[in-house]
Amino acid sequence: LLFSYYIYAEYDRNKSEEVSKEILAEIKEQVDTTVKKDENDKIVVILEVPGTQEDNEDKTENQNNNQTKTNNTKIDTKTYTSKDGVKYTTEAILKIPKINIEYPVLSATSDALLFVSLNKYWGPQPNEVGNYCIVGHYYENGKMFGKLHKLKNGDKAELTDLSGNTVTYQVYDKKVIEPTDVSCTSQMVARDMQIRELTLITCTNGGKQRLVVKLRQV
Repeated sequence: LLFSYYIYAEYDRNKSEEVSKEILAEIKEQVDTTVKKDENDKIVVILEVPGTQEDNEDKTENQNNNQTKTNNTKIDTKTYTSKDGVKYTTEAILKIPKINIEYPVLSATSDALLFVSLNKYWGPQPNEVGNYCIVGHYYENGKMFGKLHKLKNGDKAELTDLSGNTVTYQVYDKKVIEPTDVSCTSQMVARDMQIRELTLITCTNGGKQRLVVKLRQV
């Protein structure tokens, strides 16, 4: 029975990987800087922090209004619906050469979406001033964020937004935190310093804790 479960689980992961790669290929085909960006474009706020969801959305929208956009173009993106009914689009591509991964970043997060690809967890639009947080499953076979623990200070990652802009980020910190600790998603430092940050989050220690990798624009 255990062997059968392992085979099924691996099959399920491979199917999810195929979906992720299909989305990735679709984004790469569509990235174009000739289409104007929709002025009403909004980010999807997922993380629950102290205060109401409405308060969180207001804070994030105000933050975006205070940021300077680096590009006025955006492609039309396809809207998908996950198995649990969550609607989402794709808004970036994360590439980390050191651990040989490249995945689309989905604009929402849910249990079902985490099996498809990396999910946006919190923050501004991709490559804008602020702390852009990405969450991904840890798989022992190395898929998704299964090799995130191998990153060290100085390693680099690339985030490509849907305007075709690629920004390089460099690891400056790595730590293990409790699941209830959301301080790594704070926007205060990045906003005050007017810098771009990436925060990559996955499970560790059998899901009991979280591994966090912090990066800043080079």
